[in-house]
Amino acid sequence: MQLLEQKICKEGKVFEGDVLKVDSFLNHQIDVGFLCRLGEELHRLFADCGVNKILTIEASGIGIACITAQFFHCPVLFAKKSKTVNIAGNLWTSRVHSYTHNTDHDVVVSKSYLGAGDRVLIIDDFLANGSALEALIDLCRQAGAEVVGAGIAIEKVYQGGGEMIRRKGVRVESLARIASMDTEKGIRFC
Repeated sequence: MQLLEQKICKEGKVFEGDVLKVDSFLNHQIDVGFLCRLGEELHRLFADCGVNKILTIEASGIGIACITAQFFHCPVLFAKKSKTVNIAGNLWTSRVHSYTHNTDHDVVVSKSYLGAGDRVLIIDDFLANGSALEALIDLCRQAGAEVVGAGIAIEKVYQGGGEMIRRKGVRVESLARIASMDTEKGIRFC
């Protein structure tokens, strides 16, 4: 999506350690009007899939997931990174490695909100090594829900996560696909 690529070039910042900061519009401060355009595009891509639930992971995917859900007229469920008093008991649980924080942790969703008969579109802001996406797919598998696909704002293609997930038969649509990036040469899109 050329609009997203332009926004990344204008406002994104590349840092050492293979970090792309887009927090000025996507995942810290949120440009709601811009995210509406992304949500419309994700809806166009998956409109014929019978989506009745959108799943994301806490916290940076929630904004784009909520806006996308408006176009599908369905609820958003987000996997929590920790159990809380109000989400105890019957939970689906999966393990995820955070590339950004270099930590492993369990993510959970309540069995009350994800189950057989759900047609799930997974939405996230980034796809790098695929660990978060794998964990969300695993939660759906445990619940007997069908994953109709994954809509990603930005995929770092060179890290291989997207290709790994696609080889497993999951449809992945990324709105911006980065072939390479570094602090000196900038960003090159696929």
